[in-house]
Amino acid sequence: MEWGSESAAVRRHRVGGERREGPAAAPPPEREARAQEPLVDGCGGGGGGRTRKRSPGGSGGASRGAGTGLSEARAALGLAFYLLALRTLVQLSLQQLVLRGAPGHRGEFDALQARDYLEHITSIGPRTTGSPENEILTVHYLLEQIKLIEVQSNSLHKISVDVQRPTGSFSIDFLGGFTSYYDNITNVVVKLEPRDGAQHAVLANCHFDSVANSPGPENPWLVQAYVSAAKHPFASVVAQEVFQSGIIPSDTDFRIYRDFGNIPGIDLAFIENGYIYHTKYDTADRILTDSIQRAGDNILAVLKHLATSDMLAAASKYRHGNMVFFDVLGLFVIAYPSRIGSIINYMVVMGVVLYLGKKLLQPKHKTGNYKKDFLCGLGITLISWFTSLVTVLIIAVFISLIGQSLSWYNHFYVSVCLYGTATVAKIIFMHTLAKRFYYMNANDQYLGEVFFDISLFVHCCFLVTLTYQGLCSAFISAVWVAFPLLTKLCVHKDFKQHGAQGKFIAFYLLGMFVPYIYALYLIWAVFEMFTPILGRSGSEIPPDVVLASILAGCTMILSSYFINFIYLAKSTKKTMLTLTLVCAITFLLVCSGTFFPYSSNPANPKPKRVFLQHMTRTFHDLEGNAVKRDSGIWINGFDYTGISHITPHIPEINDSIRAHCEENAPLCGFPWYLPVHFLIRKNWYLPAPEVSPRNPAHFRLISKEQTPWDSIKLTFEATGPSHMSFYVRAHKGSTLSQWSLGNGTPVTSKGGDYFVFYSHGLQASAWQFWIEVQVSEEHPEGMVTVAIAAHYLSGEDKRSPQLDALKEKFPDWTFPSAWVCTYDLFVF
Repeated sequence: MEWGSESAAVRRHRVGGERREGPAAAPPPEREARAQEPLVDGCGGGGGGRTRKRSPGGSGGASRGAGTGLSEARAALGLAFYLLALRTLVQLSLQQLVLRGAPGHRGEFDALQARDYLEHITSIGPRTTGSPENEILTVHYLLEQIKLIEVQSNSLHKISVDVQRPTGSFSIDFLGGFTSYYDNITNVVVKLEPRDGAQHAVLANCHFDSVANSPGPENPWLVQAYVSAAKHPFASVVAQEVFQSGIIPSDTDFRIYRDFGNIPGIDLAFIENGYIYHTKYDTADRILTDSIQRAGDNILAVLKHLATSDMLAAASKYRHGNMVFFDVLGLFVIAYPSRIGSIINYMVVMGVVLYLGKKLLQPKHKTGNYKKDFLCGLGITLISWFTSLVTVLIIAVFISLIGQSLSWYNHFYVSVCLYGTATVAKIIFMHTLAKRFYYMNANDQYLGEVFFDISLFVHCCFLVTLTYQGLCSAFISAVWVAFPLLTKLCVHKDFKQHGAQGKFIAFYLLGMFVPYIYALYLIWAVFEMFTPILGRSGSEIPPDVVLASILAGCTMILSSYFINFIYLAKSTKKTMLTLTLVCAITFLLVCSGTFFPYSSNPANPKPKRVFLQHMTRTFHDLEGNAVKRDSGIWINGFDYTGISHITPHIPEINDSIRAHCEENAPLCGFPWYLPVHFLIRKNWYLPAPEVSPRNPAHFRLISKEQTPWDSIKLTFEATGPSHMSFYVRAHKGSTLSQWSLGNGTPVTSKGGDYFVFYSHGLQASAWQFWIEVQVSEEHPEGMVTVAIAAHYLSGEDKRSPQLDALKEKFPDWTFPSAWVCTYDLFVF
């Protein structure tokens, strides 16, 4: 609405009754220009742009003069619908990731044939390493199919097959650090090459029952190959850097090629529906044929591209440097060298420096107290974020203490209604207080501009930090700085003339489209990966605290460029009341146990994971005598709720049978399959009869000798099932200096003990190895304690009547993984 030739900014100045001092006879154009500049009364009661007193009866900045300010309902609903619309677009883009194109022609990937292979392999049943199902039946099926392919192959090519059974050892820092030793493990290697041979090769590697989909390449030329060849790109350097940071407790076989073979490659994996990963629900029928088609299209296209690329012959020349790469809603991939990314990032930073510098460095008579208001507003923004984080953490800790953790595991919307609304409400509340009591005389438009600048500055700081750290993920911050800055420059004139009217809001939200839709796209990936992981992250990490922190962080990011709307709106009362009400109702429902964490719904299962190990433990003293022997079923719940939900169904599993740590034994004297003892400290031990495997494990000391360098060398021999774990603890005054495993240097696990994971295929010989102990001070209790656990993961030895009976008692929303094991401890 126009009032003559005057701007809305001038009109508000006149309503307030306060005017900047200036020449009384100044012409109208000059008067209008001056009126548009921020006006200041000083800090303390407010900042620049303080053009009038608060209207009577105003609350929280609700009334700033007739006809001024955004309608609260329109602003709140508009932003809500905007984010909802963007989320819908993201969902549509994700759905197209599994939409199949035209059926594959000859020479292209055939998902139906691949599914047939998959279903035949999975129909064999569980295929653990060393089992006949894996080593014989699966290998036999693969060789049969490869033979059929060879018969149908083109005469221009030659196919050769090699069945390998290698033995080796390596140490890695995964899960706190451990050493792996494998013996006579079966690999099937198929080589496809021209009849006249080839000088270079590309390797595609996977497990017998695994498929792939999302890349994480580490070499620039491999990124370019994927970008050029993949038909359905889905890739992000963000996922690569998060994975490499160790935040996600997972690893892949690719690290073996990378770390020990110095071989570059592309790592691929499915990320969706991690709730059923390695459970009874992880079946072939849950893998969409369209997903197989897309994965196969990508892998085949990239393999063909690499096999015919000139860079393959000189890969070492192109392996240095990092790449920034990311897909745009699954449609295409953008990739460029990280050095180019750094240049772009710093150019964006310079744009912000020029934009803010012009305001911050101008004389005070032109900008008023903008600098002071900017710094005060920055402090208010940081305080609002900090207090909102503290608020949700308090809620999360309380929920954890009363035993209602993971209420959102089967109902993700609960986390949004509980922690998301609390974060938003607290941010709005803190800014509303600032608006009412600190900026009480400030102009709405001026405050909206100040807090936009503050959000821009914060994101720019993140951009500088991430770029300085050399992280390729800094491109996200660049997007969150560049697009809002360009939007601000485009709408600045209209905003000055007409205020926060419909046109301004429409163009503002349109300008925010790119950063916000990409942020929501990434946020989906974050929760798709992390939420299932929190259901198997152990008993020591409160999952509600982690999820609340992630949700609070995402909310702060998404709300950052909307904070200015708090100051442009007439009121925030109804919005805060609605958010608080939603949070309070959700909180009460969670506390009452309304939302059960787990589900056995076949369409969308989210089971609770439990490990049951029926074991017999034998402890020997320094003379080799058995000083303690017990048997029972050792129970580990893999999430924070422990057995609280299981006890009502199985009363004998309760806190009266909590397992106690054997302080003098490595890893507390329990048969850990992997070194996750630091993640799961709460476990239970239900007494049960002894186990008697038909293939018992044997462990003996072959020799004990003193070396010329005054250390003691102990040589051992072990025989047993396909999977065993070996644990070592050096006593006081002794150190483990060398061993015959890995690269020769012992690697400790968390806590200071040593963990060795052993596996063998069929017809493996006895496992012989040695350790070397350096003794600086002899003690009567010996120099080292060792223990070996035998895990029976296949065949009849895997089961026991007591284990089967207990497993049957577990409710259908659990996934109890059960096996028999023995544990023997010795002192030397």
